Amino acid sequence: MRHTGAVSSSRRRRTLRLRTRVTLYFSLTALLTTLALALVTYAVARSFLIDQRLEVARNQAENNARTVRELLLAEQDNIIGDLRNESGGFTLLFRDGVAFVADATVSPESFPLELRTAVNQGTSGQQRFELDDQPFVAIGISMPAVNAQYFEAFPMDSTQSNLNAIATALLVGAGVTTLLAGALGWWTSRRLLRPLSRVATAAGEIASGGLDARMPPEDDPDLARLAGSFNEMADAVQARIEREARFASDVSHELRSPITALTAAVEVLDKRRDDLPDRSQQALDVVVTQVRRFDHMVMDLLELSRIDAGSTELHREEVDVRELIPRIAHRYGFEEVPVDIDRKVPALVRLDKLRVERILANLMENAREHGGGPVRVFAEVAPRRTLVIGVDDAGPGVARGERSRIFERFARGSAARHRVGTGLGLALVAEHAHAHGGDAWVEDRPGGGARFKVSLQEAM
Repeated sequence: MRHTGAVSSSRRRRTLRLRTRVTLYFSLTALLTTLALALVTYAVARSFLIDQRLEVARNQAENNARTVRELLLAEQDNIIGDLRNESGGFTLLFRDGVAFVADATVSPESFPLELRTAVNQGTSGQQRFELDDQPFVAIGISMPAVNAQYFEAFPMDSTQSNLNAIATALLVGAGVTTLLAGALGWWTSRRLLRPLSRVATAAGEIASGGLDARMPPEDDPDLARLAGSFNEMADAVQARIEREARFASDVSHELRSPITALTAAVEVLDKRRDDLPDRSQQALDVVVTQVRRFDHMVMDLLELSRIDAGSTELHREEVDVRELIPRIAHRYGFEEVPVDIDRKVPALVRLDKLRVERILANLMENAREHGGGPVRVFAEVAPRRTLVIGVDDAGPGVARGERSRIFERFARGSAARHRVGTGLGLALVAEHAHAHGGDAWVEDRPGGGARFKVSLQEAM
């Protein structure tokens, strides 16, 4: 069949639908916004929790350091063992270069070297560090009055657990917000695009011949303007098409009477051609040919005007294709043309006999006028309950650039440009094919020539 627009179709397939793009826009906007808020919230919460934890650690370390100093001044024993430390924390006391610890697993190296150096130099300080992959904060306090340095480590695992819980909650919240935003974007785009869908539906109905299709009124002022403009355009298109169809029909009807009179007069003259001089006979041949061509064109125009007006309905009935096609070929003087019916074609198919007759007659006439004569008439089966009928000719074929245009009205291919014909035969073939829900196209015939095919859907 015809493959026009394949490149543009592939480009459309690579482009996301507008509804999908709106949904992605909502989702990405929500995701970026919630991630930014989550980062800010996490940073604020982290700073607050860590500062709070450090403040608590400093206060407790200072209290313990005062207690140690008082005990040292009172020359008490077991100073470190009497201190109250947090669970998981540990302490260290340096006096006169001697280290005192309450836990044998703790050594001076358990505390950061930088902090120990600073405190030994008489400066109190704090430092976060890790020991055995666990986070701690160490507080070091210099006590020059008793020539001692006090160190205490506080675990930070609870604070880190709280931060992890906050981060998880923020990420889950960002994911849920993104999903909700995507759902909102889908709903919003669907609601906004609903009028455009109605426009597309109405335009499709008009394109398929339903000229009475219109958009319903809209409550929204902007959409009401769109609906009104579309309906006004449809009214103008319908009026113009009906006016042109009526004009063509009226002209064809008005020409029918004088053409009939001319045909009768020409036939009388033709019967008495032997009484005329040679030059008059040549002129009579030209007149006879042109009058018959004119009569044929008027009949085709009348048929097209009836199709355009919708006055011709599709009347399907069960027929035997193996009997119908040879009978049509014989009726139009093509009884010598081979008829090839595929064995897969059912015994009975549902067709409009008159339309099929017009299709085959026009194809065979077209082959005789422009294709060197028909060499085969055939029928075969296609998918989706489709019957394909066609005619092979022995002509020069049809150029690829003309294969779709020759089915337009009054269009002629380059091979038929200087031949007799109305330019409406193939247009009628296409119209009758469309009435059957099918199409008409032309291919190259193996061995040379053209192969015209017509598909008739739901024929089996």
